[in-house]
Amino acid sequence: MPGGLSAFRRVAAAHTLIPVAREVFADLETPLTAFWKLRRGRWSFLLESVEGGERWARYTSMGTEPRAVYSGYGKRLRIERPDGSVEERELDDPLGWVAARFAGERLYQDPDLPRFSGGLVGAIAYDAVRGMERLPDRHPDTGVPDFCWLETGLVLVWDNLAHRAVLVWLARVPTPDAADAAWREAQAALDEAEARLAGPLPPLPEVAPGPVEGPVPSSSDREFCAAVEAARDFIGAGDVIQVVLSRRFSQQAAGVHPFLVYRALRPLNPSPYMFYLELGETTLVGASPEVLVRAADGEVETRPIAGTRPRGETAEADAAHARSLLDDPKERAEHVMLVDLGRNDVGRVSEPGSVEVRDWMTVERYSHVMHLASHVRGRLRPGVGPAEVIRATFPAGTLSGAPKVRAMEIIEELEPCRRGFYGGAVGMLSVSGQLDLCIAIRTLVARGDRFEVQAGAGIVYDSVPETEADETRNKARAVLKAIERARELFGGEAS
Repeated sequence: MPGGLSAFRRVAAAHTLIPVAREVFADLETPLTAFWKLRRGRWSFLLESVEGGERWARYTSMGTEPRAVYSGYGKRLRIERPDGSVEERELDDPLGWVAARFAGERLYQDPDLPRFSGGLVGAIAYDAVRGMERLPDRHPDTGVPDFCWLETGLVLVWDNLAHRAVLVWLARVPTPDAADAAWREAQAALDEAEARLAGPLPPLPEVAPGPVEGPVPSSSDREFCAAVEAARDFIGAGDVIQVVLSRRFSQQAAGVHPFLVYRALRPLNPSPYMFYLELGETTLVGASPEVLVRAADGEVETRPIAGTRPRGETAEADAAHARSLLDDPKERAEHVMLVDLGRNDVGRVSEPGSVEVRDWMTVERYSHVMHLASHVRGRLRPGVGPAEVIRATFPAGTLSGAPKVRAMEIIEELEPCRRGFYGGAVGMLSVSGQLDLCIAIRTLVARGDRFEVQAGAGIVYDSVPETEADETRNKARAVLKAIERARELFGGEAS
């Protein structure tokens, strides 16, 4: 902060949250080396983005050693703090409580800093919807929390355009007379982080040698095709128009650290939402193409993706696949239905008459597949908070079906286990109230010595079961290939 402590004192007279920033010289670093140097403990995050699947977005955000970790289990909220203390609360709406964490705070907004310089980063499991809708509960609880949010302390914002790094500490100043202590705490945190960045790169994990099993699906092709036929029966009976069925591909980690998978995934499947989240005993590694919801500056938006083709091996084949996708009546009908569902979701929190569709049915290309995408936007109604926006749009229609509640009931009946984080959301809620969540797809869930990758297909009456089974495999392929590639690339890397 220009002006040092005296300027901080002046700002603290009227604000309770003040970002204190320091630019650091890091011309020999990359976002990955910077993250690995900063990372400490069991809770860290790295958020990156490739715009349109082709160009790195300007900012990368990372952080470690959060001020608090909030995990929800039904009506129970668990709060873990750096000193090891744990608090549990029974609340009617744990997600709403956490989403309102910064309500009432007076934030100083530094115009020289990127939009996200502190707040909450984390994930919401698909099964959190049980706290939003009445759904059957056929499968055992796996212990996955409904959500896990990290309240950031230190954040490093990496400017990919200017190739500079800015450390940000969000100082809490409950009263003006606490300004000096808050300033000292901020400077100590920034000093320590800067020293880590200036120091050597900590040892990278090494891939352990040994036999490796291939991924095993939770449903065989025969079982999945039978589920598709059952879904078609529900559709034919008029229960639903579409239902998204998924299956999980599991394998042993076999000595591959999740961070190595992320390193391999970045060039294999660059996507608008790239993330590496260490959430205690679970790590999420993802490359999601699809936003769940964004809310900022009085606007709310979503971007439904529906309709899939594999990438072609040549430019001509790729163009032919794109034409086939655009000309396919089934894919177009499915996309129209899910855009309508997105309009309804956005409309629940928007001013009447403000919802519009932009970029209608464009083809977006990624490493292994291409999709049809459209953009739905509305003006937020005054007084609508982040939790209401999440509840209005969660889970994505592209991961459940339409009508949404009945589709989720059928998913519960036809899928063999709870989804966990698959089909949920990953992202951030800034201290200024800006919400940016992607759908948790193309995501590796690492727990213990197991890697899990789940993928789904939208089932309509005209669906061909074998084709839908192939689609789940195609969608899972990029992440599964990253696991294999990590073993190839880093098997001999020195620790």
